[in-house]
Amino acid sequence: MEISNNIRSNKNGVFSILIPSWNNLEYLKLCIKSLRKNSQYDNQIIIAVNEGKDGTLDWLEKQTDIDYIHSKSNLGVCYAVNACRSFVTADYIVYMNDDMYVCPGWDKELFDEIKNLNSDKFFLSSTLIEPRKTTNPNYVAIIKNFGDTIESFNEKELLDKFSSPDIKNWRGSSWPPNVVHKRIWDLIGGFSVEFSPGMYSDPDFSMKLWKAGVRIMYGVGSSRVYHFGEKSTGRVRKNKGSNTFLHKWGMTSRTYYSKILRLGSEYSGPYPENIELDFISKFRNALKRILKSV
Repeated sequence: MEISNNIRSNKNGVFSILIPSWNNLEYLKLCIKSLRKNSQYDNQIIIAVNEGKDGTLDWLEKQTDIDYIHSKSNLGVCYAVNACRSFVTADYIVYMNDDMYVCPGWDKELFDEIKNLNSDKFFLSSTLIEPRKTTNPNYVAIIKNFGDTIESFNEKELLDKFSSPDIKNWRGSSWPPNVVHKRIWDLIGGFSVEFSPGMYSDPDFSMKLWKAGVRIMYGVGSSRVYHFGEKSTGRVRKNKGSNTFLHKWGMTSRTYYSKILRLGSEYSGPYPENIELDFISKFRNALKRILKSV
């Protein structure tokens, strides 16, 4: 596993934003355009380039305000973002996908929340806007179609309408964009590589934070990011992350989201230290572990 780097921006902003990208140049360009245009702060951006055979490397070489690392093979999400950690300059690490477009003030809204917490033991997410509803019952997003491809994307309409409807902060935090303090990132060891190339690494990261005692976990309703959806993951050969999560933690990610985090419900403060699953949930998860072991 050979990884080169080009760290030259000398930025020390509020956030260091880690973005893995796998031959997805046009979406990456749009993502970075939005970060430059709509961010309140001059944040560090580190791109983890997997392969980069589509011109990504040549383009990034000319973007002197962007740092990047490069692997000739596709490392997947977990190894890629972990490899970025050594080059982080800010106190707060944001993980983001390359098929996202940040809306104005997205980072200010996150940082305003952080300043009010008086703690570095937190896990916050932006609120996604997506063109269509997913089949995942524990997924949190505003469903508004501003285009599901580069060609159909209506940037002007999104910028006019992204702030409505008004949504209060919601319980749980898992999907990117999300942010943790670098001390907490290091405490849990970043992303778990047994989930490579990355399926179910998000709930695993959240669960590791839970096990480390993080109880301030919520989505910020006023921080909005448009997500085209699965422009990289739709092309990759997926790992059986649901089984890995089940055997590692003794419950499904759905149980974790719905029974522990109560993801999507209105946020009213930190979680209690201990949340016990009911008997039926314990029984069902134990049975699933047995069945998935056969």
